[in-house]
Amino acid sequence: MGTNVQKKLFTPVQIGPITLKHRVVMPPMSRLRAQPGTGIPSDLQLEYYTQRASDGGLIVTEATAIAASARGYYHAPGLYADDHVAAWKRITDAVHAKGAYFFTQLWHAGRTTHVSITGSQPVTASVDPTYWADPSIVVDTRDGFRQTSPHRALETAEIAGVLEQYRAAAQNAKKAGFDGVELMAANGHLMDQFLQDNTNKRTDQYGGTVENRMRLLVEVVQTLAEVWGADRVGVRLAPSGTFNGMGDSNPRALFRSVAERLDGFGLAYLHLIEPRVKGGETVAEAQAPVAAQELSKIFKGPVIAAGGFNPETAEASVVNGDASLIAFGRHFIANPDLPRRIELGLPLNPYDRSTFYGYTARGYTDYPTYEASLQALLPTS
Repeated sequence: MGTNVQKKLFTPVQIGPITLKHRVVMPPMSRLRAQPGTGIPSDLQLEYYTQRASDGGLIVTEATAIAASARGYYHAPGLYADDHVAAWKRITDAVHAKGAYFFTQLWHAGRTTHVSITGSQPVTASVDPTYWADPSIVVDTRDGFRQTSPHRALETAEIAGVLEQYRAAAQNAKKAGFDGVELMAANGHLMDQFLQDNTNKRTDQYGGTVENRMRLLVEVVQTLAEVWGADRVGVRLAPSGTFNGMGDSNPRALFRSVAERLDGFGLAYLHLIEPRVKGGETVAEAQAPVAAQELSKIFKGPVIAAGGFNPETAEASVVNGDASLIAFGRHFIANPDLPRRIELGLPLNPYDRSTFYGYTARGYTDYPTYEASLQALLPTS
């Protein structure tokens, strides 16, 4: 593919006060390589993120828990203790040394967890026993992948405490040297559980109407903006997403309303997962980026589109104005030098799905750059 095809992907773009040099984004991807149990970012994570940092590019960390009770995976990182801050600071310094920008994704798993991880009963919008009985929904625990634990509904009076957990994590993100924060409001985690009406059956001010179901999301965004300023806060949504048992009776109306409400904040960006992917799987190969196409007409700030893109379709989406930036998940896993490969039209390493979630360097930090691949082909003397 010629460089003229990629031209738009490699033009500057503004997110809040930050000017990125290109539009190829590394999105949040849980890879289960933090120190087990403690959630302290590991040396492997330091190497992984540093490998994928590019001059003027944007990386968003994997889902990072705001509190022990918010954790979803035994090998996922946190940002609620001094040890977390210190370990993340090493990584942000290394990423910045390569000229990249680094946001952290703040995460509360809600019901998508196990009591052995959280140390307390998981919480959500409304109780649904069919969820923890579903053998297809599992989370990473000390004892391997297991079904989720029985959950309970958050009491109205407890929500203020959740907001304070987000505030503390946002403050820790500043201490750790990040450039901004992204709110995880997708893929069936707590924010999504309050948004969609198959998981939210509440009768208080956080349930019922679309406005009420958006209330927690809006309050968390306001909290993060108080710490960072709205122009250093992003929000990730999965419009019409069904991962982790999600669904809504009128998803189009819901997410149009959410995009309209978020547009009023002056956020750094809106990050949209296309419904053609479900978790790490593509479920509608031929589907266009419908979420970005529709919601970019409502949300006037930068839109990052994620899910099922290749270099050609990414370029087309930016040229067409469907999105300002494109996030590549699986390709970034397999290609630490992905922006350079796309810009120069170089072939991409294939990814190995069997190593996406694991605990070692295999399939994590052992993918070669293009130059390293060439070097490996040279005869040894």
